[in-house]
Amino acid sequence: MARLAQTAGLTDIQREILSTVRTFVDKEVIPHAQELEHGDTYPADIVEGMKEMGLFGLTIPEEYGGLGESLLTYALVVEEIARGWMSVSGVINTHFIVAHMIKQHGTDEQKQHFLPRMATGEVRGAFSMSEPDLGSDVAAIKTRAKQDGDGYVIDGQKMWLTNGGSSTLIALLAKTDEGASKPHQNLTAFLVEKPTGFGEVAPGLTIPGKIDKMGYKGVDTTEAVFSGFKIGADRVLGAAPGKGFAQMMDGVEVGRVNVAARACGIAIRAFELAVEYAQQRRTFGKAIAEHQAIAFKLAEMATKVEAAHLMMVNAARLKDSGARNDVEAGMAKLIASEYCAEVTQDSFRIHGGYGYSKEYEIERLMREAPFLLIGEGTSEIQKTIISRGLLREYRSRG
Repeated sequence: MARLAQTAGLTDIQREILSTVRTFVDKEVIPHAQELEHGDTYPADIVEGMKEMGLFGLTIPEEYGGLGESLLTYALVVEEIARGWMSVSGVINTHFIVAHMIKQHGTDEQKQHFLPRMATGEVRGAFSMSEPDLGSDVAAIKTRAKQDGDGYVIDGQKMWLTNGGSSTLIALLAKTDEGASKPHQNLTAFLVEKPTGFGEVAPGLTIPGKIDKMGYKGVDTTEAVFSGFKIGADRVLGAAPGKGFAQMMDGVEVGRVNVAARACGIAIRAFELAVEYAQQRRTFGKAIAEHQAIAFKLAEMATKVEAAHLMMVNAARLKDSGARNDVEAGMAKLIASEYCAEVTQDSFRIHGGYGYSKEYEIERLMREAPFLLIGEGTSEIQKTIISRGLLREYRSRG
């Protein structure tokens, strides 16, 4: 975009990174996205290209072989990648979340063991909190890790693992017996190493086949079934049993900024497609962009893109500053995902009957945008988080 979704105050390095990523997306992602997505094909060549650019180590500190960039840089990179194909951004999203958790909460041994290989993409992360019956009630987790000698035995079923088959490291949240009165203080995060693939990939750990989805294809989304899976105590994140809830929520805040960035990327692409088509398609002797009904719709779409981008950038900068950003991240995720769905549908309407054809890119975006309404928490959950934060800040003194 020449005009929309620009970010003020970026460094020369940030601008160079974004320019490189945008060129990569235009040349290597957009031309192949339709074919790969319709075939539900894993984008292996695109992933290799991201490895070569060092994107898997974007936020990992330089001392561990990464680029040491900020969450803001990461969010803007994700926005660019999602503009090309949201599934590609999914490949790196959970990887970034897990790397962030290890960087912020891991022991020195865990950082030395995982981060250098995560920076190169040799080790790729998946994030596992959800369960078949769980929904948003994280404290009701049923997957249990029982102490067994100097380690733990894990039993339970996890759901909705992005990169479940292609990852080699899972950040897993399970219930442990810490004796705490509050349920969330009996939750522990584990770093589970595994090989890639499907089926029983390790003794006691099965990754069933890919879940067939409406959209968000190409990237593998799976379950993970633990049955007597043994893991050492040294793989408790930060050597801190009972701290898993707070550690995972820290990762989720990063994830919500990511989902907001993905939503911005899709909305930007939907607008690009609409404004181009509206200037080419002619009715009643002129381009449909010259009809006021379409012109006004383009104006509304662009305004929503800009608003969502600014809120996403604000949430990322707050997190980078070390300030609490749960409210701002929730607001950004809420507005960006809702606006993304609206902008995409408006673009679809502008395309008319052609928008329903699989030959047109907007058809794919129409199937991808709804995922962002539920990923990292539904809009209703965001409103709960936002309202609680507001009431905390504006508590009545009466």
